[in-house]
Amino acid sequence: MATIKQTQTFIIRTLIIVDLFVIAASFFLFKDPQAFILGLIFGSAISVLNFIELANTLNRAVHMPPEKAQSFTVIKYFIRYIVTAVVLFVSIVAPYINVLGTILGLVIIKIIILISNLMGDKNYFRNIFRRKEDESSGH
Repeated sequence: MATIKQTQTFIIRTLIIVDLFVIAASFFLFKDPQAFILGLIFGSAISVLNFIELANTLNRAVHMPPEKAQSFTVIKYFIRYIVTAVVLFVSIVAPYINVLGTILGLVIIKIIILISNLMGDKNYFRNIFRRKEDESSGH
């Protein structure tokens, strides 16, 4: 359980750091960055909440019978998608929130998870560059 919390903390801290870099870059990229920054913060906050809810769902589902766990996780899955849809709708309707910032905020956490897992696996790049001939000869 401690490693789950450590992983969550690492990903959330990394998200905050990446958000701060994107916010700093937005001052150079946009004439009026306020709407983009609000969208980024809005999307990132919902993304973190969805991430934490996913972890809680999986922790609870592990202790359930398989049939109940499946229906429980599917219901939670659709709830997270509905929340994301509402966030995107609000972002589209509200003039003070930039849609691109919201989408970026929602997606950054997924990019962080992918990159941290790819960079954390030392054998990943070796497997990419391993030749097919080496596998068949047993090397």
